[in-house]
Amino acid sequence: MYDLAAMGAWLEFAVRWVHVITAIAWIGASFYFIALDLGLHRDRNLPSGADGEEWQVHGGGFYHIQKYLVAPDHMPGGLIWHKWQSYSTWLSGFALLFLVYYLGSEFYLIDPAVMDLAGWQAILISLASLGFGWVVYDQICKSRFGDNNTRLMVLLYVILVGMAYFYASVFSGRAALLHLGAFTATIMSANVFMIIIPNQKIVVDDLMNGRMPDAKYGKIAKQRSTHNNYLTLPVIFLMLSNHYPLAFASEYNWAIASLVFLMGVTIRHYFNSMHARKGEPTWTWLATAVLFILIMWLSTAPMFRAEEPEVASGAALRFAEAEGFPQVHDIVMGRCSMCHAAEPAWEGLLWPPKGVRLETEAQIARQAKEIYLQAGLGHAMPPANLSFISEEERAQIRAWYAAATDG
Repeated sequence: MYDLAAMGAWLEFAVRWVHVITAIAWIGASFYFIALDLGLHRDRNLPSGADGEEWQVHGGGFYHIQKYLVAPDHMPGGLIWHKWQSYSTWLSGFALLFLVYYLGSEFYLIDPAVMDLAGWQAILISLASLGFGWVVYDQICKSRFGDNNTRLMVLLYVILVGMAYFYASVFSGRAALLHLGAFTATIMSANVFMIIIPNQKIVVDDLMNGRMPDAKYGKIAKQRSTHNNYLTLPVIFLMLSNHYPLAFASEYNWAIASLVFLMGVTIRHYFNSMHARKGEPTWTWLATAVLFILIMWLSTAPMFRAEEPEVASGAALRFAEAEGFPQVHDIVMGRCSMCHAAEPAWEGLLWPPKGVRLETEAQIARQAKEIYLQAGLGHAMPPANLSFISEEERAQIRAWYAAATDG
């Protein structure tokens, strides 16, 4: 069982690493091209017939960039498609969702204090919500309502607030914010896969067959790309939130997530205005700071739920009934619970690290895998071994975990 748990942890680490790498590539490309498009000089009569141009310097060289509003006169050779970044980010993100939240649904996805779901029920809700988001968003964009981009963005924000509240009413706080990020990221990636790239291919096909491409395809693609630009920063925040209980463990986590989307708008508005040479609206930084202060206030009002189920369920029950659990319970209570408590006794701590509470048998059973990996197999906990856990106690934790998983 040691090998399975360790291999699982390393697999999660590897997939997370891939996800971060591909996300950097996608976000970097997206930010660069939005900035490039906004900064083009369109007041020049270019002999090439291009709609705009810009000179840039980077890495010791000069770059002369031109953009064609619809398409050039003929199909250029060596055309580079920017699509793998988006696809790889979503696929690796979904793989991580599967490994952490689906396979570990009873530990990370479900919170009986929120809604007592079976694992398969929670997973179906998760999958259905991701598909629902894309279908609703896409249909609104294609309707007459979507012709006005400002109106469309307002409605999209209302939908996101509604989904934030829905997720917080169904899943654990950690999973709720993560799912809102996945919900948004699915829309963004589907924009690339279902709209932007297919429209680009239509234009390329027209060029290759000697037809004049319709400008509407580029217009639609640009609208979806702009949406992605404004949604990127909130998605990053939501994906990082599972490491910070200040964000996900408050009963107002749905409101926190809603305000994060507004911060994404204010930050991107500043940079987009600057890149478009329309000035530097510094008021956006004040607005962002006010929003962040409001988020900080919401996160501690109050931070954790007052009550949790006292009985472990499902897989957690197996750990609570496994041989060696009474001894491990005593070890955790003596070495860990002074920090991992609703009101930590350790000086300087105002809340349990990572939102993990280890005060009851049910709580300890639900955190069995993390206790095993962090304090049994590894030596990450307690930090610097401040509570002086012995090697014999670590061995007892390993034996208990093996007894539960072997059975």
